[in-house]
Amino acid sequence: MPKAYVFTRYGGPETEAFVDVDRPRPGPGRLLVAVRAAGVNPVDWKQRNGYRRPGESGERVFPVVFGNEVSGVVEEIGEGVDGFAVGDEVFGTAVAGGYAEYTLVPAAIAAHKPAELSHPLAATLPVAAATAYDGIRQLGLPAGATLLVTGAGGGVGAAAVQIARAFGLRAVGVASEGKKDFVESLGAVHVPSGPGWAERARAAAPDGFDGVYDLVGGEVLAEAAELLTDRTKLITAGAPEEDVRRLGGARVTRARNAAVLEEVARLVVDGDLDPHITETFPLDRAADALRTVEDGHARGKTVIEVAR
Repeated sequence: MPKAYVFTRYGGPETEAFVDVDRPRPGPGRLLVAVRAAGVNPVDWKQRNGYRRPGESGERVFPVVFGNEVSGVVEEIGEGVDGFAVGDEVFGTAVAGGYAEYTLVPAAIAAHKPAELSHPLAATLPVAAATAYDGIRQLGLPAGATLLVTGAGGGVGAAAVQIARAFGLRAVGVASEGKKDFVESLGAVHVPSGPGWAERARAAAPDGFDGVYDLVGGEVLAEAAELLTDRTKLITAGAPEEDVRRLGGARVTRARNAAVLEEVARLVVDGDLDPHITETFPLDRAADALRTVEDGHARGKTVIEVAR
């Protein structure tokens, strides 16, 4: 039977396990995908802890397979699906979990993988890069504007900095001192995180900030808001809706469609976006991959590869 890495209840790493699962069957509008690679994101362990995305409802049925973004090969096609065929290489958002040998992907949020992209690269795009892209588009800043990105050393942050640069923006990235070289390699001005970071940010941008893309939340979000004159240009993917609305901003609105996936893939192919895969793990080391991200020290993206 196919293998999958799951959490068996809400809690910490002690809830995680490998299990044998039935091969999923694609219902209407869905693709059965043989997974070649799965991206690892903070939302994966947060869901294990009980986090639900805004608007998500219903009780989860345990065990729950980890993972939200995959790249692989179409094995079967559900009723009503157009534009895909068995054998197509695709990438998209997994609704049956990505840390597995097989998963289900809605055709509406899947895209054909460009031949120029490897499966590991494509697997980094549906969550991290697409979230970054959606946020930059939502801000709608004109070329030449200055954008502050908090949490700039992580997967979404690194993508946001690069996409901002591709849109002609000046990017300032807040990250730990240990990620200074990495953030600067993305084309951003680095501001060390920690106490006093907001004052250091002001010094790095004497003319002020035109927008903030927050990926941290909490006190960092509140301090970032103080750097803006126009709070409508404050967005977050790192804090709850009520927290950012209280400050006058908004959550990132996710488009979740194939057009965005195609656009971020084009940015990679054109050399404007490098997901910066820093670590890869085989499926049987999914726990190690997740710890790398959960511990908060990962730079760029971590990917699980599924051997065939």
